[in-house]
Amino acid sequence: MFEDLEDAGKVTVLHRHPGADETLYILEGEIILYVDGEKRPLHAGGIAIIPRGIPHAFMVTSTQMRMLCLQTPGGGEAFYRHASNPAIPGEAPPPIDLDRVREAAAMEPGAVEILGPPPF
Repeated sequence: MFEDLEDAGKVTVLHRHPGADETLYILEGEIILYVDGEKRPLHAGGIAIIPRGIPHAFMVTSTQMRMLCLQTPGGGEAFYRHASNPAIPGEAPPPIDLDRVREAAAMEPGAVEILGPPPF
């Protein structure tokens, strides 16, 4: 489980987790969740359970969003470490580097499969 804090406009690439179910619990803000071809809003207090293998992505639509993300069974930590850098307070996050994300996914087979760019 990890906490994710993101600003408006943040998107994830279209991906799936072949070996883990993913649960998203929105603590603050709002996202548009794309799951298996459908887009749905998810607000603070909302929860989504995405079964393993189902393609998904999200886009932050509020000024800021904070959520808890749980992958069951646990694992995949190395992917997140290799795919991104720690946030620097006061600095805007860099754009998604799809090549870096793909490389990180290849380093830990089974944690995440990158299927394409964000579907938004």
